[in-house]
Amino acid sequence: MSGLRLLAIHAHPDDESSKGAATTAKYAAEGVEVLVLTCTGGERGDIINPAMDRPGVKENMKSIRHEEMAAAVKALGVKHRWLGHIDSGLPDPDPEGSPMRELLPEGCFALIPDDEVAQELVQVIREFRPHVIVTYDENGGYPHPDHLMVHRASMIAWEKAGDPTYHPELGQPWEPKKLYYSHGFVFQRMKMFHDLLVKEGKPSPYAPMMERWEKGFGDIMARVTTQVECADYFPNREAALRAHATQIDPAGAFLATPVEVQQRLWPTEEFELARTRVSTSLPEDDLFAGIDEVEET
Repeated sequence: MSGLRLLAIHAHPDDESSKGAATTAKYAAEGVEVLVLTCTGGERGDIINPAMDRPGVKENMKSIRHEEMAAAVKALGVKHRWLGHIDSGLPDPDPEGSPMRELLPEGCFALIPDDEVAQELVQVIREFRPHVIVTYDENGGYPHPDHLMVHRASMIAWEKAGDPTYHPELGQPWEPKKLYYSHGFVFQRMKMFHDLLVKEGKPSPYAPMMERWEKGFGDIMARVTTQVECADYFPNREAALRAHATQIDPAGAFLATPVEVQQRLWPTEEFELARTRVSTSLPEDDLFAGIDEVEET
């Protein structure tokens, strides 16, 4: 697969490890040039892991999350780039019903004009020249304002990166061939692992996530077009998740099911082909399906 390139666009450090991580590790190991682009530093992230809730962590969240990201990148074997924006945080809903934008801190990523962020993505696309882009759906994967921004800006960049009249100062035009939404949270997968833990008489951390996804997002599997077999790289995914020690609770849902059980029961990661400029047949098992028939450079 030498010569092919994949760009995965994410909102915060740790998103690359919880959404499509084994797939990126697989392609990188097979010779694809994989670039993870992280739009913010995750500065306003909560400390999810109780073991990391100690003096000096919250005060140094930006530098700590940069260190965590470096370790995750090493575990996945991919390249990485920061876009450099400030995490917007996730404010509590306003009981008076104020729009989310009014609750966000000044200067944060989610308050930047969509086209301004899209221009930055276009510059990255024109420099890196990816054949495939992986981003978030219209719900952001989940409706964090930074995730929603990633979706909106990604869709503009998909349309404009190959347009020679769109900000020519950003580089030579490049048209990616396919764009996918990463679906990292699948209800059926969570329920399978939940039921197994219950059957074994063990506590399950999946129930709150299942309730949230079932009520808020419906049947994601009905949208999935592409399932990539990547079980051999689940250990890489787990190592990348554990690298984000402030964000991943070892007792939480991301690590509740052993790798070998996941490999046996659900050996794929799920994606939705949202845009394509090449012909392909659905369902797919390869994000690059159809691209071997087009010019690769």
